[in-house]
Amino acid sequence: VGVDACRHLAGRREYLAIAALPVALGLHQIDETLVWWTLQGHVPSGVGRAAMWVYLIFAMVVLPTLIPLLVMGVEPREHRRRIVPFVAVGVVVSAVLLETMLRHSPHATIGSYHLSYSIGLRHGITVIGLYILATCGPMLISRNRDLLLLGVANLVIVGVLARLAADGFASLWCFYAAIVSGFIALRLRRRASLLSLPQSSPHSVIAK
Repeated sequence: VGVDACRHLAGRREYLAIAALPVALGLHQIDETLVWWTLQGHVPSGVGRAAMWVYLIFAMVVLPTLIPLLVMGVEPREHRRRIVPFVAVGVVVSAVLLETMLRHSPHATIGSYHLSYSIGLRHGITVIGLYILATCGPMLISRNRDLLLLGVANLVIVGVLARLAADGFASLWCFYAAIVSGFIALRLRRRASLLSLPQSSPHSVIAK
């Protein structure tokens, strides 16, 4: 899906980072496979522990800062300042979660159809709330309709996952993000097809 998204940029280089996000999310899920296999006894513990750290650093340190930066990159220049506060929140959340993981000893256990990660986080509700603000907030105020829809969908799924399996939030939300990456690829495909229409029909492109 990620490769397909990158192939349909249609010259819009500002969308490259967003198009590449599904690649990163897909690799993220492959990495979690090693965590699963370790807990099931199929992979050496050292490999699984390294895979767990890679998974947690991407999910809890990279994404809170990366997502608002990606949204800022595709916003019109005059609207980018509105995203800056979300970037700042993301940096703070990333720093808090990284410090927590380095100070404690994260571990993973197998839950019901998901992995449960524990990093020894204090004031978890507050930090998770700020995490959601950093990752969903920029999309909700975006002038890009596709990003706005993603932001709304993310908020809905947050509530669903919190209800179904609060201890599996990190694992399940990242899995959901990998699946919803298909939406990014489909929208880039549609954008590329519209831009390839004959120049004699500009109004039909705008209408779509």
